[in-house]
Amino acid sequence: MATMEGPLSKWTNVMKGWQYRWFVLDENSGLLSYYTSKEKMMRGTRRGCVVLKGAVIGIDDEDDSTFTITVDHKTFHFQARDADERERWIEGLENTVLRHSHIATKNENQVQCRIEDFDNKLMETDAYLQLLIEQVETIEAKIEACPDEASKEKYNLIKVTATDMIEAIKHSIMMLQISKESLKEPVINSAFTPITQTANFSHFGSPKPGGTKTSLSSENIDKTSDIVPEDTLVTSTTSVSLPNLSTPVISSVVPVDGAGIAEPIVQSELQIPLPIPETHPTTSYSSSDDDDEFYDAEDQKSSAKNSPEHELDKLKVDNTGNNLEDGPSSPPVITSQDDFFDELYDEMDTEDLGSLEQHGSIITHLLSQVRIGMDLTKVVLPTFILERRSLLEMFADFFAHPDLFLKVVELKTPRERMIQIVRWYLSAFHAGRPSEVAKKPYNPILGETFLCEWRMPDEDYSKSEKVEQGPLEYATKDNLAFIAEQVSHHPPISAFYAEHFNKRITLDGYIWTKSKFLGLSIGVHMIGQAVVSVLDLDEHYTITFPNGYGRSILTVPWVELGGKCHINCAKTGFNATIDFHTKPFYGGKKHQISGQIYDPNEKKPIVTVNGEWNGVMYAKYDNGQTETFVDTKNLPIIKKRVQPRETQDEYESRRLWQDVTKHLKYRNVVEATEGKHRLEQRQREEAKERKEKGIKWETKKFHEVGEHWVYDHPLVTRLKHAGTQNTIS
Repeated sequence: MATMEGPLSKWTNVMKGWQYRWFVLDENSGLLSYYTSKEKMMRGTRRGCVVLKGAVIGIDDEDDSTFTITVDHKTFHFQARDADERERWIEGLENTVLRHSHIATKNENQVQCRIEDFDNKLMETDAYLQLLIEQVETIEAKIEACPDEASKEKYNLIKVTATDMIEAIKHSIMMLQISKESLKEPVINSAFTPITQTANFSHFGSPKPGGTKTSLSSENIDKTSDIVPEDTLVTSTTSVSLPNLSTPVISSVVPVDGAGIAEPIVQSELQIPLPIPETHPTTSYSSSDDDDEFYDAEDQKSSAKNSPEHELDKLKVDNTGNNLEDGPSSPPVITSQDDFFDELYDEMDTEDLGSLEQHGSIITHLLSQVRIGMDLTKVVLPTFILERRSLLEMFADFFAHPDLFLKVVELKTPRERMIQIVRWYLSAFHAGRPSEVAKKPYNPILGETFLCEWRMPDEDYSKSEKVEQGPLEYATKDNLAFIAEQVSHHPPISAFYAEHFNKRITLDGYIWTKSKFLGLSIGVHMIGQAVVSVLDLDEHYTITFPNGYGRSILTVPWVELGGKCHINCAKTGFNATIDFHTKPFYGGKKHQISGQIYDPNEKKPIVTVNGEWNGVMYAKYDNGQTETFVDTKNLPIIKKRVQPRETQDEYESRRLWQDVTKHLKYRNVVEATEGKHRLEQRQREEAKERKEKGIKWETKKFHEVGEHWVYDHPLVTRLKHAGTQNTIS
């Protein structure tokens, strides 16, 4: 019975496009069947189907009408008319998958045991049957030896009753064997073996002359009126759309004559299809001659590229240590002379997760807790997917090219400054996401902070003055100082601030990370903004952030960015739009961006930018000039300076997470999980205590203004205060 039905479009690799089909979802059988039209559905001419047991439903956060179903290592793509229609199908599909997953989970540990019990009971019944037959033979011997007719009559009555019982038991055993065999998967594209040929009826033996034993083998099944009436002709007209059924099958026409049930008739050509119920195929299929007609072959190619074998091929290097395919494995890193090395954090965590299929039970348990569109904020994710740094430190890594950021103040025109802001902005993401390794930074706990600074190369800091009341007590006026704080836990909001005192440039921002389950992907919406302020010019550039996506979470995960971002300067009117393009399933490249920079007096963009956000980006100017805009492969990274962990505050990220980081580095997942649990438990206990005492959480360095979070003592406020003091004095 159909749970829901209606039109959808499906993607075909043969046509390289969408095709209209009529779909029928049957929750009871766990099938999504499709037909070329509603009329064909009424006639039962099925074009193909998707088996939903064990399937994973997925959506694209950038598209409100398409969705996918992944099962049996294939991904099928569908398109609804609009978001509402997709939502209805998603709900129905998820309910069906959930229902059949629960059935499978419930019975998984019982099926084998029940089959074994069934076989044992059947053998036990066989043994009792043999004893009963032997007892009847004993009665027959006594009948022959009886001296009088009265005694013979009594024994004959017992014999007839026992014989009827034997026949009933034989019939029951045969039906049980047939039922057991029918539980096996239907045979498709191979010869069908008669049930009576595979069932073991040897315990029935051969009849002795004059005895009561009868054979129920496939060669000779006794007439049993209880099975099929003598005048019955059993037929079936059920048809099923199956590919390539050219092998011999059993005719579903079973003639019955007066001597008993006829043998199964094997025909060399398909005359009447095998009565396999249409609603219970065991695998997804399409009637197209081309197997690629229905599922997405591109996904399999992508999976192959991410396979361990492919990864080994990628590691071919030349004698300089550079990857022969991708050029330098990472951009050069510039460190300051008196910097120190943190063995836990300064080694980049580039170890790949590999295929998550090795963690199948964990991932399956995780998927059982979530549904499409569900917020993952409160879902506990497995420790092995964690990256060895806090989210607050990841935000700091967006300043890996502070020289590009500081150059903004050196440029003379609003046009140049806007172009430089965009250049710095596009350089930031590759450092925050240094590889495609789909690991997740630690979720900062409430009150956690991260502090660091950058020193520009070739600068003399020996005579530089320290900044009074700045974000870092040890930072000088020639440093770019950074501070971040987790200001809210529910929702999770991180606030951050950076300043360079002498350059008179600051950045004040916040991000609310809202994660969402998308089926085959996890989407992280970066809700919030940052404001870059050039104080001497009173210019403020408001910027937004792209969303992050963890793709292929069931196989080999990888990361991409997606979404439209904006950069605006209210004073000058210059603005920019940056599109982070997610990879389409039917082709295209990963990590592509396109951007346009606009002059307030021009309709056409003055600069267009294209390329890869983690590779090379190129710019074309309105005068026809072209250039390499940002080359993240070769652009030197200036290493941030972080104080040693032993001198840090208890709630600074690196000190706070050091035990978890250490165990993750040495692959001790159990200890890492326990360390993570201790931090989370402490946070829960502190929250409980505050609630009981009626104490409100007080942030350390940031405060809320309307819907925004800002730094308590920004440079602009301190400069104004200092100017006022100087005027008074």
